[in-house]
Amino acid sequence: MINDPTPQLGNQSGTVAVDLPPRLPSDDTAFFGHPRGLSTLFFTEMWERFSYYGIRPLLVLYMTAALVDGGFGFDPKTAGAIVGIYASSVYLASLPGGWIADRLLGLRRSIRLGAILIALGHIAIGLSAMLSRPAFFAGLALIVMGTGLLKPNISAIVGDLYPEGGARRDAGFSIFYMGINTGALIAPIITGLLGEKVGWHWGFGAAGAGMIVGVIVFSLRQNKTLGNLGLEPSRHPDPVVQERQQRSIKTGLAMFVGALVLLVALAVSGVIQIDPVRVAESMRIVMLGIAVLYFAYLFVLGGLTGDEKKRVAVILVLFVFATIFWSAFEQAPTSLNLFARDYTDRVVFGWEMPATFLQAFNSLFVILLAPVFAWLWITLSRRGGDLSSPAKFGLGLLFASLGFFLMVAASKLVIGGHGIRVSPWWLILSYLLQTFGELSLSPVGLSSMTKLAPRKFAGQMMGVWFLAAALGNLIAGLVGGDVDPNKLEQMPALFQQTAISLLIAAVVIFALVVPIRRMMAEAK
Repeated sequence: MINDPTPQLGNQSGTVAVDLPPRLPSDDTAFFGHPRGLSTLFFTEMWERFSYYGIRPLLVLYMTAALVDGGFGFDPKTAGAIVGIYASSVYLASLPGGWIADRLLGLRRSIRLGAILIALGHIAIGLSAMLSRPAFFAGLALIVMGTGLLKPNISAIVGDLYPEGGARRDAGFSIFYMGINTGALIAPIITGLLGEKVGWHWGFGAAGAGMIVGVIVFSLRQNKTLGNLGLEPSRHPDPVVQERQQRSIKTGLAMFVGALVLLVALAVSGVIQIDPVRVAESMRIVMLGIAVLYFAYLFVLGGLTGDEKKRVAVILVLFVFATIFWSAFEQAPTSLNLFARDYTDRVVFGWEMPATFLQAFNSLFVILLAPVFAWLWITLSRRGGDLSSPAKFGLGLLFASLGFFLMVAASKLVIGGHGIRVSPWWLILSYLLQTFGELSLSPVGLSSMTKLAPRKFAGQMMGVWFLAAALGNLIAGLVGGDVDPNKLEQMPALFQQTAISLLIAAVVIFALVVPIRRMMAEAK
């Protein structure tokens, strides 16, 4: 839960722990017309995304590289499934991460602890050259837990900077999204160059250094720029009940972490054998079940008012279509990354650029176009033509569909030329169209969660948003491994299926725009 306007600071004896400025005024425009707290969240998220996108494109290349080249020698299907499990777990952890922040730590403490865990995870992966696979997979697990604590809660605080809501909040999230993509732009260039040209673990280590910078930035700037925002979790009015609830949460967390450590230890020691593809397929079913049960809980046992239920119903609709979008978009580190490595001519003036360099174009386009989209939403709003969130989602799905139709044509050229390498412009233009889709959907989705969420479930609703991304990442990992040099004929079908699914989803959500608008009008 995001704090009340005047949370009580201090310990049980009433002693104030730290002298902080009050909640910042809503008319604060110190950071490019936005609250100065946005700058702290912007740079913290930028470095967190630098670390994440620094290792993400390296993972599938590293795991599919031959043992003699320092890799694991996994087949593309297995590597893709592992990347899908990892990426989906990163986002899935946002659901308990939001819950922990709401009930135990508060948003700010969760962000700082999460950043520290992520940094430790990257350090472990960087040391895996000496410590081998146990350190590698333990590092991935630490990153998953840390991101679960950081990701939903930093977005929740961004929303709390704009109590007035409206188009300014959408614009603020677009600027925040630029921070995400600034880190994502720099990361694959630096870590890709080091990882592919110098050594895999140099790339992994550089990603970890970025997260350490993020920890320092947040620690030094949070008190000066965020005031009292996000300091305290929600508390039960009865101290006895509150203490019992906290004890139960701590016990449950200890049991979960212990079980996770035991599972990782048994797997890396070879006591139990894990098939990543089967695990990923099972996770897909489990995650769908989690989504269904969670929304059912909100509607039946969540204690929501009639208006809140209507808003949660809209969140459910956005959740479904966001999952479809991410299942396509998140093929970037798997199918599109493997296409870049195996079927794209990357030679520039006699030098072959790393395949990961092409991953940076999406982020470059976001940085260039995010201000344009922010201006567009505000301009439409001022002229009375502001598009609803479902309409923006429809545009996002449509643009992504066009991007994958381009890849259908590119893959047919590869097959027609018996495995020839095609121009990188195919991928670049596909990423441009997907970026149009991302900017129409992702920052708008983040903003919609903060606007529509019942206040007592604020952190958890951000977790629900990232659950959609988790499920999408998992599906993308499962299908992304089908881009295999030994299975050329499967590529056009993979990209075509993705493109058609996106197009159908776009048509359906466009058809739902008017009914959703009417329902929201009734909820006001």
